[in-house]
Amino acid sequence: MKLLITGFSGFVSQHFLNFLEENAEDAEVCGIDINKPTFDYGNYKNIQVKFYTVNLLEPDTLNIILDIFRPEFILHLASFSSVAYSWKHPIECFNNNTNIFLNIVDTVHKLKLNCRILSVGSSEEYGNVTEQDIPLFEENKVLPCSPYAVARVSQEMLSNLYVNSYGLDIVMTRSFNHIGPLQDTRFVIPSFITRILKIKQEGKQEGTIETGDLSIIRDFVDVRDVVKAYYNLLVYGKIGELYNICSGKGIALRDIVNMISNITGIRVNTVINSEYIRVNDNHIIIGSYEKIEKDIGWRPIIPIEKTLRDMVGYYEKINDNGCYKKFDN
Repeated sequence: MKLLITGFSGFVSQHFLNFLEENAEDAEVCGIDINKPTFDYGNYKNIQVKFYTVNLLEPDTLNIILDIFRPEFILHLASFSSVAYSWKHPIECFNNNTNIFLNIVDTVHKLKLNCRILSVGSSEEYGNVTEQDIPLFEENKVLPCSPYAVARVSQEMLSNLYVNSYGLDIVMTRSFNHIGPLQDTRFVIPSFITRILKIKQEGKQEGTIETGDLSIIRDFVDVRDVVKAYYNLLVYGKIGELYNICSGKGIALRDIVNMISNITGIRVNTVINSEYIRVNDNHIIIGSYEKIEKDIGWRPIIPIEKTLRDMVGYYEKINDNGCYKKFDN
């Protein structure tokens, strides 16, 4: 298996590499990212990994990498993945997320590569829905309500365009909120955990954190289940098809805070900071994994309680200079 991973330096890529190490034979990985990875990718025993610093907005550089490596599979993880960031920088976010994907598919087409691309999208594409719309299926109408979500819909439309017009082998996902160890603390669940752990580290048994709207309900799925889905879609997914990757269960952010409180033994009080409330935020998102289970047999297996416990254990291991220690799956 010759696999190119964009967004190589992110936490999903790290978990995907761990999955390959344990499950794939003779895997050769070429990682590309605009940022150098902070983890050691040279310690894998069962997979060969190389990395190049690449700006995907520069098609000439991308062309050279793809022409030399000639991957059999591309896992496209690169993006500005923060909805909040997309509201602050809508033009940058839309142009980046749309154009980097367009550069990839167009280069694959021009080089005539026999290559499968996994186009990773987002549950944010569904937009504002009602409880009557739950659970969300792939055929539901998309109503994107952020610049980030609009860019993801555009990526999906480009995928369909290149499949239908040029016969490119592309499989698409709408990935719901995936969480787990190694995730950037700028995201909501790691942010809750690290701030609650700070209260604990200060020797207190009770403290207060600022939050956004805790009544929001999300479908959280463990990143280790997600990367298993990505691998199986690369190998077994159907060309031109779209798949939800989700847990099928919704949980309010308020309940997440309470679960972290119980795990850490810290009594947590919350106050709303209006700066943390996103514009036009969708109140409830819960998906169905019926299609992906039917087509390739994937279903989530890791419960949210284990995910949160593992995350708490991981962030407790952050050393004094802020660098992350290796987390063992």
